[in-house]
Amino acid sequence: MPDSDQLLAFPDDITAIDTGVLRPRFDASHLIEAGGRAAFVDTGTNASVPRLLAALEATGLSPERVDYVLLTHVHLDHAGGAGTLMRALPNAVAVLHPRGAPHMIDPAKLVAGSIAVYGEDEFRRTYGDIVPIPAERIRTVADGERIDFRGRTLEFIHTPGHALHHYCIVDRAARAIFSGDTFGVSYREFDTEHGAFIFPTTTPVQFDPDAAHASIDRLMSYCPQAIFLTHYSRVRELDRLARDMHQCLDGFVRIGNDCEQIEQRAGAMRQRMSEFLHARLDAHGFPRDDPRRDALLEPDVALNVQGLEVWLERRRRAS
Repeated sequence: MPDSDQLLAFPDDITAIDTGVLRPRFDASHLIEAGGRAAFVDTGTNASVPRLLAALEATGLSPERVDYVLLTHVHLDHAGGAGTLMRALPNAVAVLHPRGAPHMIDPAKLVAGSIAVYGEDEFRRTYGDIVPIPAERIRTVADGERIDFRGRTLEFIHTPGHALHHYCIVDRAARAIFSGDTFGVSYREFDTEHGAFIFPTTTPVQFDPDAAHASIDRLMSYCPQAIFLTHYSRVRELDRLARDMHQCLDGFVRIGNDCEQIEQRAGAMRQRMSEFLHARLDAHGFPRDDPRRDALLEPDVALNVQGLEVWLERRRRAS
């Protein structure tokens, strides 16, 4: 059985599972139950799979009763364990964006791209060997396509901005959306009396700020009551958080534009990105002297700068 702090139960038969990636409450898989059947949203890594299967057992369901593994996109903190998990779920179908499906059938390019971002040692330590998913066990979904999951309608909407192969899942029964990374990251450690703290993640290589703005607006057009993030789980107060996301995206673009012609661009952007997010944490009431602040924030600062670098280079080549 999983530890109690690894599972968080929500209304509408939704359970968040801490996948154990990197640190506690960093990366979530969500288990949805309907009509005595189950679906997973995102999987974490290979090392996460025992936790997911233990959570399934804790609900009283067997692996044979899982219908779907829903992968919001194929970045490996979301989908790295999908192939391994599918081997344990004999009746499940993996549901993917059409752009993402080929990378789970043959992960070679996905692995190479991830090694380019993280380095080979860190990649192997965190993700291990990526197990492919047989093509016959994959279903791709068009923008706006719906699946009837045991009487529970799940609508899949394509949401570029973070990645071109990203979709979000609108769960009408729960008045909720599973957003992967489209609605940013919100670490529970940053919660204050003002609520959740949120900011975008611009992971390489497909960050597009204009598309990200449009995708946030599209999510909000469904008037959800809650959004379930992979990093980390349920947030509410969505009008405020959507405004924060738009403001941060605009701030990130300013940082990129202001630093574009600087000789040591990456270093300048990293300093500006750090200052920008620390200032927002100050305004959010998170203590300056909390030792967790840098440890939690700086990895995202570095990753967001990489995303901005790729975006600036792509824009330069297109001009």
